[in-house]
Amino acid sequence: MNSIRIGNCSGYYGDRATAMSEMLEGGQLDYLTGDYLAELTMLILGRDRLKDENLGYAKTFLRQLKDGLALAQDRSVKIVVNAGGLNPAGLAGAIRELATEQGLTVPVAYIDGDDMRERAADLGRPDALAANAYLGAFGIARALDQGAEIVVTGRVTDASVVVGPAISAFNWQRDDFDQLAGAVAAGHVIECGTQATGGNFSGFLSFDRTKPLGFPIAEIAADGSSVITKHEGTGGAVTTDTVTAQLVDRKSTRLNSSHT
Repeated sequence: MNSIRIGNCSGYYGDRATAMSEMLEGGQLDYLTGDYLAELTMLILGRDRLKDENLGYAKTFLRQLKDGLALAQDRSVKIVVNAGGLNPAGLAGAIRELATEQGLTVPVAYIDGDDMRERAADLGRPDALAANAYLGAFGIARALDQGAEIVVTGRVTDASVVVGPAISAFNWQRDDFDQLAGAVAAGHVIECGTQATGGNFSGFLSFDRTKPLGFPIAEIAADGSSVITKHEGTGGAVTTDTVTAQLVDRKSTRLNSSHT
């Protein structure tokens, strides 16, 4: 395998409901990923969990998956998302129920270990609705290696949903620093969804705005290099400027955020 195509269908909780179907129908993919979590989202999910301990995950992902699960299976597209939020095990169970309802057998894995509520008091936040540590990509890769076709996580670093599939596909090791760094860069470009296709670019008025912005795709090679693209015929654009705008925004956010 020389390269893999990893698409994105969500940049935040409540992103375009039809994006998963659009990405699966629009062209060839090997993996489809989505980012659903932010600090505010964790608060929302924490309040959901107070009302019902079985909740705490991104319900919008399930709504997307209802329309996209059979198509993903038909096209052999594996799905990796952090929609598990505060309850990845609960989301995995809900996915299995959905698959059964649709007459499908889908190997589902979840990644946990990020929940730090038991240590919230030690951290000076005894009443915190959520306390989570960022996990990485190697757990995702291991789940894929073991046959999972859908992997849901709790709090992982934003790029991990992209880096994990690349690790699995190319058998990268923890000291393959150049390859991992390349995948991290690609992951940060696409994990915010249509920000990379013009949504985060001040020159958006120059684009054809008669169509919704297309969601991005990273074509990642075995050496860690990548090409950022989108499905043909979708709105927006992928240019040096749109991708640079997304990378600059990510750097600025990380330098100025008290949450990272």
